[in-house]
Amino acid sequence: MNGNNEFNEKVISVNRVSKKTTGGNKIGFSILVIVGDKKGRVGVGLGKAGDVSKAIKKGSTYARKHLINVPIVNTTIPHQVLMKQGAAIVLLKPAPPGTGIRAGGSVRAVLEAAGIKNIVSKILGTDNQTSNVYATFAALKKFKIKNNG
Repeated sequence: MNGNNEFNEKVISVNRVSKKTTGGNKIGFSILVIVGDKKGRVGVGLGKAGDVSKAIKKGSTYARKHLINVPIVNTTIPHQVLMKQGAAIVLLKPAPPGTGIRAGGSVRAVLEAAGIKNIVSKILGTDNQTSNVYATFAALKKFKIKNNG
C-alpha cells in the first residue's frame, strides 16, 4: 500500500462472528480500524472477512477512502460539541494548552489519530467501543472548516 508511512492505523476492536449453516458454523471477523495523519485528517472503517488480516486491510482501505478534515485551532477543537449517535453520547470540549487528551479508550484513539493535542471528552451513553468511535467521528464531522478568501 502506498502512503503507509503517511497514515497511522489503529485497530480498535476485533469481533469474532459466526453464522449457522447446514455444513456447520461459518466463522468470520469484524474489525474496526482508525486511520489518521495527526494533521487533521482522520477516517474510520469497518472490515469484515474470514481472517483477521484481510478484515484489517478492508477496514483500513475504507477508512482511507472516507477521510474527513478536522479543524484544529491552537491544538484543540474550535468549540464544544455534544453528539448522540444510536445509544452513544459523546461530549467534546476544547481545552487550554498543556491539558493533553482527557478521553476514554476508543474516543482517545480517534482524537489522537486526528492530531488533536488538548481536549476534554466524556462518554455519556453506552460503553460499546464501536458506537463511541462512530459518535466521535460524527462529532468531528460537525465542525466546518473556514476558508480564508
